[in-house]
Amino acid sequence: MPRRAVVIGAGTAGVLAAAALAPVVDEVIVLDRDDLPGGPDHRRGVPQGRHAHLLMAGGLEAIDALVPASVDIRDHLRDAGAKEISLAKGMLALTPEGWFRRWSRDGHHMVTCTRALLDWAVRTAVMRYRGISVHRAHARALLGSAARVTGVRVAAVGGAGFAPRFTALEGLRVSADGAEADLAADFVVDASGRGSRIVTWLEEVGITGIQERTLDTGLVNSTRIFRTPPGAEGWPLTLVQPDPFTGEPGRSGMVVPIEDDARGARWMVSFGGSRGGEPPKDEEKFLQYAFDLPHPIVGQLVAGAEPLTPVFTSHSSSNARRYLEKAPAWPDGLVVLGDALATFNPLYGQGMSVAALSALALARTVRDRWGTPGLARRAQREAAKPIEAAWTLAVSSDVLYPGIVGGGPTLADRISARYTRRLVRAATGSYPAASALWDVTSVKAGPLRLLRPAVVTAALAGPPLPRLSGPPLTRAEHEILRRLTDRPQPAT
Repeated sequence: MPRRAVVIGAGTAGVLAAAALAPVVDEVIVLDRDDLPGGPDHRRGVPQGRHAHLLMAGGLEAIDALVPASVDIRDHLRDAGAKEISLAKGMLALTPEGWFRRWSRDGHHMVTCTRALLDWAVRTAVMRYRGISVHRAHARALLGSAARVTGVRVAAVGGAGFAPRFTALEGLRVSADGAEADLAADFVVDASGRGSRIVTWLEEVGITGIQERTLDTGLVNSTRIFRTPPGAEGWPLTLVQPDPFTGEPGRSGMVVPIEDDARGARWMVSFGGSRGGEPPKDEEKFLQYAFDLPHPIVGQLVAGAEPLTPVFTSHSSSNARRYLEKAPAWPDGLVVLGDALATFNPLYGQGMSVAALSALALARTVRDRWGTPGLARRAQREAAKPIEAAWTLAVSSDVLYPGIVGGGPTLADRISARYTRRLVRAATGSYPAASALWDVTSVKAGPLRLLRPAVVTAALAGPPLPRLSGPPLTRAEHEILRRLTDRPQPAT
């Protein structure tokens, strides 16, 4: 019998799940409520799609392992217009403990571009696998029992009839009114995002007792794209981080180089503020927020830049986790990935990379154990492992902000935050400490990387170099910033 897998959701996590399954099944059907764009265009079903996205080195490596061997994902993204940024050389970062230095040594990179470009580039690479098809439909429920999931009940979007290529699928049982159908599958992946109804669906087939945790700082993101000022095309990614240790709301800002358009280079400027420190929605106050950050560099860079878009705002930014790997029972034939499993404060830029690593864990598990009892449970546990480091990083900081919803800091949170603070302080003047942090934030290593003896020693000793009084700019960058600061400033 031909093997069929169904993936719910055609975002990055869902497309990578399809890539994980394609080598071991005959057919992968991807379901999504949106019509997918034919190019790198925004779509409604991605709530954070208008804001800054960073693809970390660990995530890039995972995607490269998942796409067909004929595709080099780094070259594919670069050809599409994405930028590759060195964390050591190509980033200005103001932390709560001071400015990070820039080092001649390297080895940590990330990719920056719009989310629309990233989704499109990954999707076009994955669709080179045979047997993957995408269909517009709404998943309503799981089929099967607590022992095994056997498919998905789907509904036509907007109540319309199914497209001919969808109704022609073998094994599709359409209800009398044509609005719903049962789609049989040997394996189902839920990658439908933070709005997933997986807990309800599991209860309907008899799986209960799912542990969940949500930590909501009230974070709001505001983003606007600007034309990069002439002469500043090589300006490094610039980040002003929030400070969770002051007792005040967290405020952050970043200037991220993204893909060029027909007229040239562009910057994506994103602000994030926790409850009580939310960035503005209107264009007039957008620039003032930049100057009110702990350092005015973001405002200095964009004050005279040409805005290309309105201000886009999003509130979908809480940390949320479903501990499905700890469920007392788990059905064969089902795995949950991506934001349906865990979401993080987008400030830390790890969500897509964690989803890619979880999909890679799925690929390895189904490749090695297809057809064995307990495959899905093992795959779910493996998919959850990459989450731990990103979750600890996000929660141990976010839990300290005022007005947090979801419980105050635990003893473990406080210990983790205190140690991370000491390590960040050391990293402002120590390459070994900075490298350890970048290994974890790049999702190339787990949290145990921060507990190696040399790293602990560096954290305890503190930075061997003095604290920087300002951003570590090159002579050319000083001149660019002086020129941008001296130009006439518009009202917005």
